[in-house]
Amino acid sequence: MSDETPEVNWHTLDDDEVLKRLESSRDGLSADEAKQRLEKTGLNSLEVEEGISPLRLLARQVHNPLIYLLAGAAVLSLLVGHRVDAAVIAGVIVLNSLLGFFQEWRAEGALNALRQMAALHARVLRVGNPADIEADKVVPGDVLVLETGDRVAADARLLSGDNLRLDESALTGESQPAAKEPGQVDEGTPMADRKNMVWMSTSVTGGRGRAVVVETGMQTQMGRIAGEVRATGRESTPLQKRMHKLGIVLGVAGITLAAGVFGLGMLRGHELVGMLMFSVAVAVSAIPEGLPAVISVTLALGVKRMAQRNAIIRRMSAVETLGSTTVICSDKTGTLTKNQMTVRMLWAGGETFEVSGEGYRPEGELQRTGGEKIGELPESLERLLSIGMLSNNANLKEEGGQWLVEGNPSEGALLVVAIKAGFEIGRMRKDGDRLAEIPFSSDTKYMATLHPGKNGDGSVAYVKGAPERIMEFCSHVLKDGRPMELNEKLRNEIAGINEEFASNALRVMAGAYREMPQGQGKLEQSDVEGGLILAGIWGMIDPPREESIQAVGDAKTAGIHPVMITGDHAVTALAIARQVGIAEDGEAVTGKEIDGMEKPALAKAALEGGVFARVTPAHKLKIMEALKEQGHIVAMTGDGVNDAPALKGADLGVAMGRAGTEVAKEAADMVLTDDNFATIVHAVEEGRVIYSNLRRVVFFLLATNFGEILTLTVALVIGLDLPLTAVMILWVNLVTDGACTVPLGVEPRHADVLRHPPRDPKEFIVDRRVALRMALLTPIMAAGTLGLFWHAQQNGGLDYARTVAFATLAGFQWFQAFNARSNYQSVFSIGLFSNKWVLLGVGIAIVLQLGAVHTSVGHLLFGTTGLSLMDWLSITLVSSSIWVADEILKRFGVYGRQRGKNVKGTEGE
Repeated sequence: MSDETPEVNWHTLDDDEVLKRLESSRDGLSADEAKQRLEKTGLNSLEVEEGISPLRLLARQVHNPLIYLLAGAAVLSLLVGHRVDAAVIAGVIVLNSLLGFFQEWRAEGALNALRQMAALHARVLRVGNPADIEADKVVPGDVLVLETGDRVAADARLLSGDNLRLDESALTGESQPAAKEPGQVDEGTPMADRKNMVWMSTSVTGGRGRAVVVETGMQTQMGRIAGEVRATGRESTPLQKRMHKLGIVLGVAGITLAAGVFGLGMLRGHELVGMLMFSVAVAVSAIPEGLPAVISVTLALGVKRMAQRNAIIRRMSAVETLGSTTVICSDKTGTLTKNQMTVRMLWAGGETFEVSGEGYRPEGELQRTGGEKIGELPESLERLLSIGMLSNNANLKEEGGQWLVEGNPSEGALLVVAIKAGFEIGRMRKDGDRLAEIPFSSDTKYMATLHPGKNGDGSVAYVKGAPERIMEFCSHVLKDGRPMELNEKLRNEIAGINEEFASNALRVMAGAYREMPQGQGKLEQSDVEGGLILAGIWGMIDPPREESIQAVGDAKTAGIHPVMITGDHAVTALAIARQVGIAEDGEAVTGKEIDGMEKPALAKAALEGGVFARVTPAHKLKIMEALKEQGHIVAMTGDGVNDAPALKGADLGVAMGRAGTEVAKEAADMVLTDDNFATIVHAVEEGRVIYSNLRRVVFFLLATNFGEILTLTVALVIGLDLPLTAVMILWVNLVTDGACTVPLGVEPRHADVLRHPPRDPKEFIVDRRVALRMALLTPIMAAGTLGLFWHAQQNGGLDYARTVAFATLAGFQWFQAFNARSNYQSVFSIGLFSNKWVLLGVGIAIVLQLGAVHTSVGHLLFGTTGLSLMDWLSITLVSSSIWVADEILKRFGVYGRQRGKNVKGTEGE
């Protein structure tokens, strides 16, 4: 086989020509030939998105304005001879970068595990003998052996098939399984209609076949779409934008303040080298050194918590985007619903029956409308259930306590209701061995099978499908145990039952039969497209998840608009939307209507109605763009290949881990391992908690740093000696603050986190309330530190006074840690012991401060002297004043009350 194969229309060639061009045969390749081809073509896998290599991940950690400023401070410290300070700052940079690197690498590793949900293995022919190999080892020319339940490993041309049907919905958008058959098709045939081709990552829902591989990896249809997705850029998240802006502001402020302090110190006659180092300390004071590390830790813990709640976060900052989300555009099937079709009602012999139980678990019973128990099954009902069981290619099995269906979900529902009625599937299928079959197709809209008649008399054809098609073929209806001619009255009655079922969002399917003459072993369309006897009607639904109702309610309470986007019928979509609480009144907007709508009107329809039906992936993209143009932060779910552009373009793309394709997962920011809408709402909650915790940390660090700057500046202005050395300032910033910031970053969620609307994405992380708190509290810190410093200097030497100021400034941070836990509520309201990590952090900070003051190492490094018990009592009383003041200010609502849920921009506590 040549190294490069030109573009070939494989579907137009006959089988022999396909095999000739691929230099293969119907018996497949030999192991040696396959190995040689693999070396030429490469692995049969999709290339992952760029940016996840270790070097790129590490570069992403240090590409941060705060890191740049810290690096500059470290270099300057080294230049003026303060190697210890330079080493400490450099250590902070290294530790922060490594922490962020390892957490993001772990998140990518979790996605790699999810990626294994694609076709892991494939069965191929090796010189005529079936062999199981890893799917990424498949090469052009391999002959795939396809059976029900398999996932196709590569694009291939069908060589043979026996009632082969594939689910191609992820690639083509067609919801019904596509029937496949060998042969040639015209050159201009659309991809969805190429019945002689099978595509990578589609699933075999019925039958069996063999196909020769023509394209692998990125050359497949799925690979080409993946390439387009990878070429699309990805926007920064709101958190990244805010942190970047904060870094710039702090950088400018730090440099300006350092220059001002340096100039003031020189005017006061201080030494050049001493003021240079002091200016470095001032610049470092203005920078919250702990912020990058706390961001990484807080987001990493959020990633871990989300993984435990069935979500894999690909990028830690994407968790925060959920906290800003204003609209969640969700699929219906499998996300809001169980993706387990369930028969709820049946009509047979003129009676309507109800069915209990949900999903594929075969537990429940049949009863007449009104609750009357069924004794012996009426003949018409028994016949209907037999049709659903025998004219059926699905299989029901139990794995790990979960009941699963192999094959079509609707056929699975028919099996389950038959078991509920007492049928023994295995025995009855064996007794009613299938003689012939007409597969379901979107053209005929029915499936027919031929089985031996009762007592070996002749044979019987069982047919099931769309009610309108089955009724066309029926001349009689089974009623009171005998066929009755279908007159106008009976047809109207059955049509009314059909409409009643449909109006209750039930998917309706009809079953009929026809006795065939003795010895007939074949089945033609002409045999079943007339003369049928209607047995009855099934009404089934994919029921909503129980947790979806609560999750939708929580989302609305949180000021988020849930929007349902589905390819299902409008009536079904609207009924499910009303059941889960997305819609109350109004109608569903269909894909056809979307085509004629301008984007502002479309965004309005999404926010007011919230239900879209019969949509395509292109419609999803248009809806997402319309909402984003109106300033909304949009989370978009998807599972198919064609959903990838919408997932990539959304503020937060959410892919399905179970039903999702590999391309969808690559395009997404978050992957749901349980495909559950409630998990998205949990992520919203987590995002809000994380952002609130980050804001707590920012308040704590900036208030501390501004208090230090104010203390130093006032001391220089009023002519006092420098109350703190540069090393003392670095100790407070890196050790005292560090012990408190990480605990603040893991503050447990407060009860009202989902009672507030999303934040305005344009809102700066330091808003007016945070600025007001700092403006009121930092003067207390500066006044207390300078007051005790002045008093101590009157009664002792400069070293003693600086030790008192050093301990006082550290003490203010201990109490500030409790203040920072809430912007509005008293620490006693939220629970003094509800965050035990803060207590531990403050305890560690106290112990370390005692070591810095009372040990010989502390005396050597910081120039401190020992303090008496009365000194510590004075320090504690003065430093606690900031906590008392903040409690009073909160009690009187000086910072503003917590706003109601109708006000935009509120931060959840």
